[in-house]
Amino acid sequence: RMDQALLIVRNGLPAQGLRLAALSAACHRCLYQVLAFVPPSNGSLKTPGIAAVMVDTQHPLTLLLNSSVSDRELCKIQYHFGEFGNYSLVVKTLSTSTKTVSCDLDINEGPINSYLPILFAFLVYMGILALLIAGHLCMKIDPVRNWVYKKLNPRETDRLINSELGSPNTRDSVSNDPTPPLWSTASRQRLRSLDTFRGLSLIIMVFVNYGGGKYWFFKHESWNGLTVADLVFPWFVFIMGTSIALSLSSMLKWGSSKRKVLGKILWRSFLLILLGLIVVNPNYCLGPLSWDNLRIPGVLQRLGFTYLVVAALQLLFTRSGAESGILETSCPALQDILPYWPQWVVILLLEVIWLCLTFLLPVPGCPRGYLGPGGIGDFGNYPNCTGGAAGYIDRLLLGENHLYQHPSASVIYQTTMPYDPEGILGTINTIFMSFLGLQAGKIILFYKDQHKEILSRLIVWSIVLGIISAILTKCSKEEGFIPINKNLWSISYVTTMSCFAFILLLLMYYLVDVRRLWSGAPFLYPGMNSILVYIGHEVFENYFPFKWKMQDNQSHAEHLAQNLTATTLWVIISYILYRRRIFWKI
Repeated sequence: RMDQALLIVRNGLPAQGLRLAALSAACHRCLYQVLAFVPPSNGSLKTPGIAAVMVDTQHPLTLLLNSSVSDRELCKIQYHFGEFGNYSLVVKTLSTSTKTVSCDLDINEGPINSYLPILFAFLVYMGILALLIAGHLCMKIDPVRNWVYKKLNPRETDRLINSELGSPNTRDSVSNDPTPPLWSTASRQRLRSLDTFRGLSLIIMVFVNYGGGKYWFFKHESWNGLTVADLVFPWFVFIMGTSIALSLSSMLKWGSSKRKVLGKILWRSFLLILLGLIVVNPNYCLGPLSWDNLRIPGVLQRLGFTYLVVAALQLLFTRSGAESGILETSCPALQDILPYWPQWVVILLLEVIWLCLTFLLPVPGCPRGYLGPGGIGDFGNYPNCTGGAAGYIDRLLLGENHLYQHPSASVIYQTTMPYDPEGILGTINTIFMSFLGLQAGKIILFYKDQHKEILSRLIVWSIVLGIISAILTKCSKEEGFIPINKNLWSISYVTTMSCFAFILLLLMYYLVDVRRLWSGAPFLYPGMNSILVYIGHEVFENYFPFKWKMQDNQSHAEHLAQNLTATTLWVIISYILYRRRIFWKI
């Protein structure tokens, strides 16, 4: 099967059978798992005992061979097997007097290179990019450009987009001034870097949700650590916070009352939670919606609640004149922080609550402050303690049947308890993540015409958060005070993802909005229709042309082709909607 190799164990020891066990390098402090018992050889016929097993190829393995008679360790081998490879482990006696045993690993049939499809896909997309760049260069030819503009009428599209609330005002890019100021009250135009950031996060999210070619690094990490799939959701939360700062500022500036804005916040949060519960959550192919096994937490539910808390904080504690720099502060370097000190008090109190519940709440049958996966982790001492306090709170308040039943830890750590990565306790740190995005939005608002100030402050925030992450994790995957963990949404996970998010926003802001070296395409288009693309890709996941019956479902190449095709289709759909001026907002 995919991500597996065949291992044939040949036991040449005449008097004793063997017990073969394995331990994955991705399984921290785990018990060895028995793979097979190998019979002793037939001494008279000189025929070795043979056993064949399938071994995992995603991570390096440690093989342990023990005697089934005396339980004596005979040999230990560390090896990273290749996909679809055929291997032999030959066990024989070198010296009958000293009873020295040798274990030799031979390759009977070489493995395939399962990463070649990624290289091929990369080259294909680079070819498409080259064609697009060539087309862009052709657009510099006056007759070609005039014909295309006449057919597509892009000015009308830009007029509709720029009429939406949600970003600070900028001047029209068509100007005689070679370096026009970024903001002006004459017209309103969205910051394209925010939509580009949002679109990048969304497209990666769609790709990994569709399967990511079934590669392990496009799946969520089993417990501590990071993969590509663990990056996108917090980035989406971060840029949501940034958009909150800009959109609320626009609405209040253009005369909306706080009461009216609060009503919009409540309505949007309600719609997000409702869509997550009823539309995205259930699999209607399995039958009608049933409360008995409805998953209560979810991505849209967490987004909705996070939006409610962060937007309400920003609305309630906004002071007139703060965002325009009119208010005087004792420390000008902190003018985007000090006017909002009540918000920081609330956020810090929420973090204190998270720390107290995580490390002080008694959990039956589990050590206090447990952050592990349970199952066979921690040498199997706490098999039912998956997630510690976070898992216990969800099971206590929501019930096991209303949680995610197949957590990422269930494969490597062999956990049996339901655990929801979008549970109650982790929502606190999701709010903190969005609040840090809100801070990025405040920086953009406070330093309107000062690009260097904006870029420098984004750099400072990324450095500060990176230092905090290094302290919390001790620059280690497993040995830190609070490891990086997406399932728990640990505080170190939030600071690390926010560090990356500030850097990514800085780069996009500089390239797209300051220097205008990049239009933001193709990520700009799904970024402007994020709700439609997210809900659409979930609802139509199992429908053609997003999915079809494969000839070989054990091939990374076919899975990758299908998942990339589906993701690309959503980019094309969002581009068509962009050109037709269709934007779904809630």
